[in-house]
Amino acid sequence: MLVALPLHAARAPVGGTAGYKTVPRLPSPLYTPHRQAVVRQGLAQSIRDWLDANPSPQHGARGTDPERKIVGNQKGGVGKTAISAGIGQVYAEEGKRVLIVDFDPQGHLSEQLGVPQIEPNHDSLVSHMCGECTGDLRDLVVVIEDPRFEKRLHVLPACFDGFLLDAKIAVVAMQKRGFQKEAALELALRPLEADYDVIIIDCPPSLGIAMDAALYYGRRRRGEAAGVSGVVIPVLAEDSSATAYGMLAQQIEDLCEDLSLEVDYLGLVVNLYDSRRGYVATSSLDNWKSLGDPKVLAVIGDLKEQREAVRKRMPLLSYAPHSDQAEAMRQVAKGATR
Repeated sequence: MLVALPLHAARAPVGGTAGYKTVPRLPSPLYTPHRQAVVRQGLAQSIRDWLDANPSPQHGARGTDPERKIVGNQKGGVGKTAISAGIGQVYAEEGKRVLIVDFDPQGHLSEQLGVPQIEPNHDSLVSHMCGECTGDLRDLVVVIEDPRFEKRLHVLPACFDGFLLDAKIAVVAMQKRGFQKEAALELALRPLEADYDVIIIDCPPSLGIAMDAALYYGRRRRGEAAGVSGVVIPVLAEDSSATAYGMLAQQIEDLCEDLSLEVDYLGLVVNLYDSRRGYVATSSLDNWKSLGDPKVLAVIGDLKEQREAVRKRMPLLSYAPHSDQAEAMRQVAKGATR
């Protein structure tokens, strides 16, 4: 059961702030205690200094940075895509300019909203991250043509080359001196930031380089208030979801320690909840709520509207704007905004 797992030790934010609890280190073949921390910290500081000193030509003061919501969990099937799409629709409904980045090569978000994936060997987010781009990333962005959002909801589609991202980034890091793979997503998206109020990253279910890059992108930037950007973690009310959460928490801990970052937990979303599943579900929900920090933003039932909207290739808030599921998305978006 959840009570046997290290959930109570999570903290938000992580890295560099005294007084917060420490996430315990869990055994993991992907992350060792010694990750060439000294070298990476030097590279990280250089990249951060460069980004602070060289904003996009269209970018104004640091206060104009968009909110960056990273929706992630290394476990598949927990609802990352539904949450990413849902809160993006809510922000656009509220009048904000929103970009949802389909960072999962499986392309579920793109598919659900009727946006074609980018074919292999074409310009894509991956090619921009690897320095192999041939055009402007803006040309790849798709506007969701729905009157409810008044052209404020945009999607950067997934690309099939995304399955090779970790390997490609590792090769580039070996070939280019000073290239920091964790900053690759930020360097690619920085030219778009002035166009948006909120950028949402729908992450792949992995603990690899892509997830590191997403977490780095969602870090608290210099001069940014706590809780504006950070990580939203969808979970299920079951034991395996607790294990996955502990692994992600360790990854965040390691990245923050290695690169001297602060990454805020914006909250948890307990998704697909059904009390009829009995004691495991109800006790797991109680344990998620008992964490306190990160907080549970919403408990979303195992409802039909999202699946129906996906079948029709429609945004949930257009298909069923007054449904319980739509209201839950509004609750999540509100809770994830400072």
